[in-house]
Amino acid sequence: MADKTALVLGSSGLVGSELLTLCLKSDYYKKVITPVRTPLPIHDDKREEIIIDFEMPPWEDLFPVDHVYCCLGTTIKKAGSKSNFIKVDHDYPLAFAGAAKKWDSSVFSVITAAGVSANSKIFYNRVKGELESNLKLISLNSTLIFQPSLLLGNRNEFRYREKILSGIAKATSWLTPSSYRAIHCKKVAKSMIDQTLYAKSGFSIISNKEMHKI
Repeated sequence: MADKTALVLGSSGLVGSELLTLCLKSDYYKKVITPVRTPLPIHDDKREEIIIDFEMPPWEDLFPVDHVYCCLGTTIKKAGSKSNFIKVDHDYPLAFAGAAKKWDSSVFSVITAAGVSANSKIFYNRVKGELESNLKLISLNSTLIFQPSLLLGNRNEFRYREKILSGIAKATSWLTPSSYRAIHCKKVAKSMIDQTLYAKSGFSIISNKEMHKI
């Protein structure tokens, strides 16, 4: 019987859109809240869309919820600067984690990436790694970190570099260890909802290799 509420961040993105579909179909959720900047062309009685300014979220309208799924992410090109990239990929997820802590959400699930580290010399990996480190300090009831490698799937926006890399990844997938093999967004979304519904307390990392097993 559906009795839980989910909040999906980044519901218009590659993984987020797949995850939203799974949440709406799930018998576990009675309501799925989607905070967005602009309306989405998705109509479902279970979905509650809330237009927000991510700089000043209306926390009382968004919480409390049982599960928070964070699929926020951008590129430096789209963000326009490193500082804006940090906002989307670090600051906003951390702010929602803090809200989840305040409202006692049972699970906070978030996507980072394979090979990230707070000590990395690569900007992208360092920002994602810092997010993981800071989430661990918050000590939520249950934090699930999903670390996919290159994501496969049909984006709403064209990314030339990723298109080339995706083609190479598909052609050489049999040569690549599952730890770093490109993974389809549907597998990541399926792993996120499966792991969240049966999450244990504490801080857990779900690797690219683990997600390939589903």
